[in-house]
Amino acid sequence: MTSPVKVYGTPLSTAAARVLACLFEKDVDFQLIPVNLAKGEHKKPEFLKIQPFGQVPAFQDESISLFESRAICRYICEKYADKGNKKLYGTNPLAKASIDQWLEAEGQSFNPPSGALVFQLAFAPRWKIPQDQDAIKQNEAKLGKVLDVYEKRLGESRFLAGDDFSLADLSHLPNAHYLVTATDRAELITSRKHVERWWDEISNRDSWKKAVELQKSP
Repeated sequence: MTSPVKVYGTPLSTAAARVLACLFEKDVDFQLIPVNLAKGEHKKPEFLKIQPFGQVPAFQDESISLFESRAICRYICEKYADKGNKKLYGTNPLAKASIDQWLEAEGQSFNPPSGALVFQLAFAPRWKIPQDQDAIKQNEAKLGKVLDVYEKRLGESRFLAGDDFSLADLSHLPNAHYLVTATDRAELITSRKHVERWWDEISNRDSWKKAVELQKSP
């Protein structure tokens, strides 16, 4: 029997939560190994061997080590293609290309402004860091333009890459979750009819609910 894959990090990390949701969606056994960021464990030499940039998550599957959450998710989908949700990363080249283009949109267009808002609105107050109101205003405007594109797309398609829930949708969950549940900017999602419908559907998947439960663990 093969040993479970290992995820190094904290479920509170948006990038780690992305990987955890993918593992739940694919029904792959894993071991979560906590990394205490406050104590600088992500900068220690032994961690830097598997994640040279000193960020979470890091991932190990037997002798294989990977970093960058979206690459890890693609690997999980390819390696464990016959487990769990078999359509998560497409079943043919065209489906994969469609998923990849929306994954790129998430990484390049959605993640920067939504991540900045999550930091400024959800985490800065917790860490007693002064909020940058200019950054909040600028990133709210940027994210609004991205979500306007999503609104049009999701008026034509059930999910971003087509009729099936995919890695493209899953990748949006961590930042959108904090935006909706931990900031006062939920209306960026809820004020757009098709984006709200999509959000309600993807955020209620069992895989994401399990990832959120891990975030609540002590």
